[in-house]
Amino acid sequence: MSRTYVDVFPALVILLPFLAAAAGLLLSRWPRGRVFTAGVGSTDWGEARSGHDLPHGAAVHPALEAVDAKANRRAAWFAVIPSTVSAVLACWLAASQGFAFFQRLAEEPPRAQAVSAGATYGTIETGGVPITLVLQADQLSSIIAVLVTIVALAVQIYSIGYLRDDPRYPSYSAFISLFTSAMLLVVYAGDLLLLYVGWEIMGLCSYLLIGHWWEERANSRAAVKAFLVTRLGDVGFLFGIFVLGLSAGSFRIDDVIAKVPELPTATVVTATMLLLAGVAGKSAQVPLHTWLPDAMAGPTPISALIHAATMVAAGIFLVARLFPVFLAAQPTLDVLAVLAALGMLGAALAALAQDDLKRVLAYSTISQLAYMAAALAAGSDSTAIFHLLTHGAFKALLFLCAGAVIHHVGSNLMSQMGGLRRHLPVTFVTMTIGFAALMGLPPASGFFSKDGVLAAVEHALGTGGLTDAAGLLLYACALATVAVTGAYATRAWLRTFFGPERPVALPEPQPGTAHIVDPREAPPSMLGPIVVLAVPALGLGVFGLGHISWGTAAISVALALLGAGVVYAVWRGDPLADPARILGPLRVPSERAFYVDTVYSALFVRPVLALARLVVRADDRVVDGAVRGSGRTTRGASGLLRLAQNGNVQLYVSGILAGVLLIAVGAVVFG
Repeated sequence: MSRTYVDVFPALVILLPFLAAAAGLLLSRWPRGRVFTAGVGSTDWGEARSGHDLPHGAAVHPALEAVDAKANRRAAWFAVIPSTVSAVLACWLAASQGFAFFQRLAEEPPRAQAVSAGATYGTIETGGVPITLVLQADQLSSIIAVLVTIVALAVQIYSIGYLRDDPRYPSYSAFISLFTSAMLLVVYAGDLLLLYVGWEIMGLCSYLLIGHWWEERANSRAAVKAFLVTRLGDVGFLFGIFVLGLSAGSFRIDDVIAKVPELPTATVVTATMLLLAGVAGKSAQVPLHTWLPDAMAGPTPISALIHAATMVAAGIFLVARLFPVFLAAQPTLDVLAVLAALGMLGAALAALAQDDLKRVLAYSTISQLAYMAAALAAGSDSTAIFHLLTHGAFKALLFLCAGAVIHHVGSNLMSQMGGLRRHLPVTFVTMTIGFAALMGLPPASGFFSKDGVLAAVEHALGTGGLTDAAGLLLYACALATVAVTGAYATRAWLRTFFGPERPVALPEPQPGTAHIVDPREAPPSMLGPIVVLAVPALGLGVFGLGHISWGTAAISVALALLGAGVVYAVWRGDPLADPARILGPLRVPSERAFYVDTVYSALFVRPVLALARLVVRADDRVVDGAVRGSGRTTRGASGLLRLAQNGNVQLYVSGILAGVLLIAVGAVVFG
């Protein structure tokens, strides 16, 4: 491919979803088409906000809202066609480099990503350090762009069936397109401030999509929580960009990396520590991880796109993009290792105790992202990105399968599932592939990438890449997490697809209607993306076949099977009981995610709310009170003056005579 195409295609890959978002928001509802009423998100495969779904043909939810069928169809075309073209161009860019990223996996020790110069589209003068509008399609950005565009396309197609009768589907699909464009800007950006623009737009889209069903307070609160927690991390992130860019004299990523050897160590450590705050927020790592489980209030396809494959991976991608900078800041890598160790094991234990299937996958995402952070801390960016790729495939697959399961059952709770393998055979097979990849069982892709992470951590422990305490903690937690991952994945698989069926009582229908049970699989628009994603979830690991560490792999598989075997034995003894009872006294703390939210509420939320109430009271009683008091004083004084201006002539004459008399007396006395 000529250099011209390599320069132009990144801009097209970014602009196409952006134009799709604009068209979806501005043109989907014009001209107005046929309008009918439907339960808001509760018919066919739309998600019911009451927590229960009505099967196809069931009674319409009492809360009716107008749905424009033609607008939804136009919005679907606006979303899918540009996403398809963008995915094709992204794959073309990666193929033009021969998918060179995978060649780096075999290097020992892994080589840090080299950033190449990209196409410059202009410069914004700021009076200080300029902002360069530069996009670059190197090994790292090209392969991540393939992941983003393919998952985004799968989610857009899946959502056509999933939210077919949702009256706000046009805005929903447009926000997905805008999010995709923003994530691609982060991936291709060659300037830190340009990257920050996409970084913040992603946060806005996440807020809008999590709160898609804002009528329920829990959904809107989850959206606000995600927005505030990630913004908190982004404050440090922005300051980190300023420290790094101003110290290097440029915000261009390749210039910053080239200047790192000349920068003082204290400056590099400060900048990377600040950047780490943004990474923790976006990638849901300790201590800013609490927003991700609550974000499951959004539609399930959003969980697959934002909270499994793309946005939460942005933090990991950023560290890999600036990896030479982080390698020059050893204290930052030690901090990252400790945070990863605590996050991976704590989140895995929390996943083992959850009853909500989506929350199991949410805590699993936090745990797997911590694995990627562990590889970065151990000095291997290539294995971290490889696990990011495989995780993006199998976790997106698991979330989309969970959406099909939830809407077949009508509930998120695994205690109301069971025996679904007979009713959902395609979903059962594909979700089994996803769980195998999550556990790291061969030949699924997760087996190869997780082995690479464990080998990198083991190598760092042996060569002193990390301090002894951080390295030992990270390695021990990584091995323990493998066993716990096998346990919670097996528990979710067994409770969902095996055991006795647990029928759920549907809400009482309206008079004159009847419940209709739909035993079918999801519609083709949902099954298609699921089947497609199962292919990389199963076969993507072939790229890591040549450099696998068989000793580490054997330990990993043994630990995963040990966790799975314990859960299976407990479940086999009583299929109706929850195998999470093996946690014993840890079960309740794990279910509550070790009370982190409670602690944050006591330390931060309540004091801030109390301060806010104090400010409101002071504003009402002091500031507004002073204004109201001055008004009352003026009115009182005017009342006294009004008494002398009542129109009574006798009073006026009496006043004049009294004044003359007073003057006369004064003249006599004082004269």
